[in-house]
Amino acid sequence: MNKEGLLALLHQEVIPAIGCTEPMCVALCVARAKEKLSSEPDKITVYLSKNIYKNALAVGIPGTNMTGLPIAIALGATIGQSRYELEVLRDTTPAAVEYAKSYMQRVPPKIIVSPEAPDILYVRAVVSAVGKTAEEVIQGTHTGSAKESSDTYQISSLRDVYDFALEANLNDVQFLMDGAKMNMAAAEKSFMGNYGHGLGRLLHTVSNQHLTNAQPTHMSNIFGDTLFTKILCYTCGACDARMSGALVPVMSNSGSGNQGISCSIPVYLYALEHNCDEEQTLRALTLSNLTVIYFKQSLGRLSALCGCVVAATGSAAGLTYLMGGQYDEVTFAIKNMIANLSGMICDGAKPGCALKVTSGVATAVLSASMAMHHSFAEATEGIVEDDIDRTIHNLTRIGHDAMSQTDDLIIDIMSHKQS
Repeated sequence: MNKEGLLALLHQEVIPAIGCTEPMCVALCVARAKEKLSSEPDKITVYLSKNIYKNALAVGIPGTNMTGLPIAIALGATIGQSRYELEVLRDTTPAAVEYAKSYMQRVPPKIIVSPEAPDILYVRAVVSAVGKTAEEVIQGTHTGSAKESSDTYQISSLRDVYDFALEANLNDVQFLMDGAKMNMAAAEKSFMGNYGHGLGRLLHTVSNQHLTNAQPTHMSNIFGDTLFTKILCYTCGACDARMSGALVPVMSNSGSGNQGISCSIPVYLYALEHNCDEEQTLRALTLSNLTVIYFKQSLGRLSALCGCVVAATGSAAGLTYLMGGQYDEVTFAIKNMIANLSGMICDGAKPGCALKVTSGVATAVLSASMAMHHSFAEATEGIVEDDIDRTIHNLTRIGHDAMSQTDDLIIDIMSHKQS
């Protein structure tokens, strides 16, 4: 186990982001290209891989009350600051949005989906002004180059992830606690407004009905004021906010805010409810976040397989640790997750992702609870094997290799829907 490599990987993959990371990646690329010019661009062309396009098609852009790429590109070209990386549109204000709206009327961006893009995560921005042209490419990661992506430390086994989580210097992973609190704050913002389908706010109201003397509803009879309901309402609430364009940061994992939310909030809330000390909480968050990174290294940053479910598998590992489980129980929980939710598709970033986040974390709680009773999917069942690493790679092979045709069909359907 390379402790330095694993720690560097955590710091590289767990970073703050505002809004959905795919349109932010495009805005960042445009901002970097713009900064090479001496003036505001009078022509913008962006070339995108199909998966970037899929995840940017219907998602809210922070602070704009608008969806899609044109406004993200316009803001990247006008107020975007590349030094903020995935918080590139941090300086968005109502005045900036109004200016960007008029700008994209004068300079409508040309958006080209490149079927032969060299990477599943690929953005190329070409901008021109007063006879000068500049371009920028983001490839492999949401902020970096293909070289940076290929230099990433590769995790060799779940055992290395587990051992690192139990041995890491707590000061080195303190930022994961800060990230969990950041994601909790995003959820609390969603409870105060009208974001997405409002699922988080609805569940939050249900879990707090006893405080308001409200009449019981069919939902309160099902959910009630429980830790389980709290986990659901906070995870999908944070997703509601960011998918609908709230100007609020979340701590992402492997290039996705929803993945960061799904692998941190359930673990943090369980620890809070059970009075776990800081060391227990930090080790559980480390295990959860690093498990997600391990999955994503062989799955890929973008795929036809829903990242929310993969991230919830990290939560299942972290929850099992907090419940008193050790390595064997953690493997049982992960097998339960893979046996259950292995086929959930990714049909783009959108407000409905909150439903998938809820499905993932609900199954994580169930999987961890089963694991603590040594109840788990056996090697005779589906893609599960005795060896946990082979089981994980069976899932990621399906998502990375076998579902590429599924991805093409999903994108075709999304692009040709009748209004």
